[in-house]
Amino acid sequence: MNVLGISAFYHDSAVALVRDGRIAYAAQQERFTRKKHDPEFPQEALADCLAYTGLKAEEIDHVVFYEKPFLKMDRLFSTYMQFAPGGIRSFLKAVPLWTKHRIFIKEIIREKLGRPDAPVLFTTHHDAHIASAFFPSPFQEAAVITLDGVGEWDTLTIARAEGNDFRVLKRLVFPHSLGLLYSAFTYFTGFKVNSGEYKLMGLAPYGEPRYRDLILEKLIDLKEDGSFRLNLDYFNYHVGLTMTNGRFARLFGAAPRKPETPIRPVDMDLAASIQAVLEEIIERIARHARELTGSANLCLAGGVALNCVANGRILKKQIFRDIWIQPAAGDAGGALGAALDVWHRHLKNPRRADGRRDAQQGSFLGPSYPRAAILAFLQEKNIPYTELPRPEMARRVAELIDGQKVVGFFQGRMEFGPRALGGRSILGDARSAEMQSKMNLKIKFRESFRPFAPSMLEEQVGEYFDFDHPSPYMLLVYNLQEKHRRRLTPEEQARQGLDQLHNLRSGVPAITHVDNSARLHTVRREVNPYYYAVIEEFHRRTGCPIIINTSFNVRGEPIVNSPQDAYRCFMRTNMDCLVLEDFLIEKREQEFIAVDEEWMKEFPLD
Repeated sequence: MNVLGISAFYHDSAVALVRDGRIAYAAQQERFTRKKHDPEFPQEALADCLAYTGLKAEEIDHVVFYEKPFLKMDRLFSTYMQFAPGGIRSFLKAVPLWTKHRIFIKEIIREKLGRPDAPVLFTTHHDAHIASAFFPSPFQEAAVITLDGVGEWDTLTIARAEGNDFRVLKRLVFPHSLGLLYSAFTYFTGFKVNSGEYKLMGLAPYGEPRYRDLILEKLIDLKEDGSFRLNLDYFNYHVGLTMTNGRFARLFGAAPRKPETPIRPVDMDLAASIQAVLEEIIERIARHARELTGSANLCLAGGVALNCVANGRILKKQIFRDIWIQPAAGDAGGALGAALDVWHRHLKNPRRADGRRDAQQGSFLGPSYPRAAILAFLQEKNIPYTELPRPEMARRVAELIDGQKVVGFFQGRMEFGPRALGGRSILGDARSAEMQSKMNLKIKFRESFRPFAPSMLEEQVGEYFDFDHPSPYMLLVYNLQEKHRRRLTPEEQARQGLDQLHNLRSGVPAITHVDNSARLHTVRREVNPYYYAVIEEFHRRTGCPIIINTSFNVRGEPIVNSPQDAYRCFMRTNMDCLVLEDFLIEKREQEFIAVDEEWMKEFPLD
């Protein structure tokens, strides 16, 4: 039996296919259209899903949408009525979207699928998130916390899950939202809402949490159990087209930072302050969820679950014995959760978990590209390459990284979710003092303060970090052990703000953030043998089991999907080498290719 889940129209559209209880496919629409966070109906992702799995539309038994449109419309119109006449501009902008297609989602799905009789079901937004967090987890029972901006009405839910079912025990509703509170600071500090929150998290260690008490005094009424109410006098998201208002700006004595302008000290301090508040709230929610459910296991989903600093804090404080976080925790993961919700709760199919392995398959759930297709592309475009047996290629990639080369690494199925996990990654030497700025400015074309994540052999975690627990989906932050840190000079200790970037903090400086933390990605041989072999060879060669892993894309575009995407990105950056499965492409051999007008027609800008 085949259940197809769909998320669309708001943020990060996606499709997911559950076949006889197993996750057969999941991918975001953005990877095919090359439009970051593409919210449109995932037509291209749907077509690839059917092609990759060999299914016909007639073989889909159930299609399920990840939220209930009329319930969401109820919230929108109720909000407009509550705050009228405020919000008229937002109201006039939203109404055409609803009257044109959002209330006709069932008909749109049938039309796009090409099946007028397709059986279409709906879950609620937070039920989809809960299902996405629990059903693929390794736990037979767990507490589940979902935190995001807003679904239909819910912004926070706590559920108790067991077997093939769950029950929501507590909820918080709009307009009181931890996700929207964090997004308000994302907006105010000049980053893009719904995509720049991780930048705010990365900026936080450069500042001081000097506004923490002011936030808790003026913006939020926080209770001991983690429940809260926001002071809406300082916000605009519920009535307007911006997140904050003039009163918010006056509270902090600064105007919102304009995008692409220099980051100010106040922005760093605001980032540190809201991150501290977020972590305190999440810790209280987690403690309450433990008491409420009685479970020692925790599952997390929703956009706020991508805050890996807060996740690491919960794990290291041992509020729960173990944590599992949905890798596609945002709206894209709702497509997968919706499909799993129908499979287990609607169709009553049993679920079994062994407590050790999850069902997410490393989140390698998108398309892969066979040797023949890659070879045909290389030959058609006359691209010079070297083909090597895989063990030899792993040694060669390790040698290139050791030689300070930056390598685009493309292999296997594409990752589902916002993190590159060794399928569509850019690799570098974590020991290099210059590699962070080189890769940020010359490869990724992004802000210099952004830290890079390490990929490392899972067996070595306890040797380097303060907590010996796997982090297979790059959703936990740990601190580097003291023995691997470098003692800073008085001059270095006196540096403030972004000047801290110049401090050499450890033997792996390219992945050590200014607070000696790292957003860790642990690699298991059984899950990703090719990538594991590269790191293993690098370890054998250098004695270091850690390399840089950043997503294979440049600023403003999604992670690459196809070999064509990868080659285009490779040629437009200062990457030195590109690995397409077992084919090695070196930049020095591509010099004869003139990047002229004709070439640009073949490889147009996204």
